[in-house]
Amino acid sequence: MNPFQFQTVPNIISGLGSIQELKNVLSQQNYQKALIVTDAGMIQHQLHQPILEILTQIGLEYLIYSDIQADPPEHIVLEAVDFATQEQIDVIIGFGGGSSMDVAKIIALLAHPKQQQKLSEIYGVNQAKAPRLPLILIPTTAGTGSEVTPISIVTTGATTKMGVVAPILYADVAILDATFTKGLPPHITAATGIDAMVHAIEAYTSNVKKNFYADMLAKNALKLLNHNLAKVLKNGADLEARQNMLVGSMLAGQAFANAPVAAVHALAYPLGGHFHLSHGHTNALVLVEVLKFNAPKAKQYYAELMQLLDPRSTGCTDGLCDLFIDHMQNHLEQSGLTLKLKDLDIPEAKLPQLAKDAMLQTRLLQNNPREMTEQDALQIYQAIYE
Repeated sequence: MNPFQFQTVPNIISGLGSIQELKNVLSQQNYQKALIVTDAGMIQHQLHQPILEILTQIGLEYLIYSDIQADPPEHIVLEAVDFATQEQIDVIIGFGGGSSMDVAKIIALLAHPKQQQKLSEIYGVNQAKAPRLPLILIPTTAGTGSEVTPISIVTTGATTKMGVVAPILYADVAILDATFTKGLPPHITAATGIDAMVHAIEAYTSNVKKNFYADMLAKNALKLLNHNLAKVLKNGADLEARQNMLVGSMLAGQAFANAPVAAVHALAYPLGGHFHLSHGHTNALVLVEVLKFNAPKAKQYYAELMQLLDPRSTGCTDGLCDLFIDHMQNHLEQSGLTLKLKDLDIPEAKLPQLAKDAMLQTRLLQNNPREMTEQDALQIYQAIYE
């Protein structure tokens, strides 16, 4: 067994109605003012009301920062940090999808009164240092796993993103309550569900830090997601299946936080940066072609995952690997997502630029089981064009 280190959020609370545990979490400390970090959609649909009721019940003063947008740009992050600093916030509650939780992490770090670092200084791996404010994360989608990762992704230019990756970004508490996800439309449910499956698959095949503990989490995540995604797409009100999706997403998040993701994400990022597609959708677009590309080096792992998902599947390693790729293709076809770049009005002339930008994702590409060149990336984009 390879040596490994494993880190995660110290307190995970899961279950339908588990948001009520927020009372106990907050009452254990003498907080003065909380900041809820979320987006306008959460406010519009009043999804944050249970949180406000709890804060009112315990007499904790609060403010709401709801200007978070998908793929949050630096200026939004900096405005949020300034707001929290000026208001002397002493506990951060991130509520929403991955973008809201990612920004909440950075606010908790940079709005601490004794924090000396600037946003520009913490990009990369292990650059962000303590102290930070107490941080509670509550996901409203089953996909990013951001509630249990030490990663925050920021849009740094017109088409570029950078990551802040450091253990100090692990939240103090993550609360998984599927009552917040029951109103998700099918396309978001599908995209985020595929995203979580990608996290599990890439963690299981991670080149640098693959380990026994992350493997265990990735396999259990994939089983839950595989079994429940079709259920929630068929019946969005199936709260048991939605809770299972949330737990699966969380397990996948724990897995890839310790055995990082790779080429699927590296090729997905430029698509999101240039064309403002959701992260889950861009992962779905490139997934199968990356699996095919990786198969010569990762077929044993893909075969193992196929037997995990369907113990009745038999055959040689190559055959099981092909079955696994077909199985994921079927998930994509059932998702209802548009799966060809041409159908998304992406110009074919842009493909070389996408391939060039993908090569900049060295933090991710080093984890891929097979080395990928710019020409390889271009061929994958060409394969999904039409």
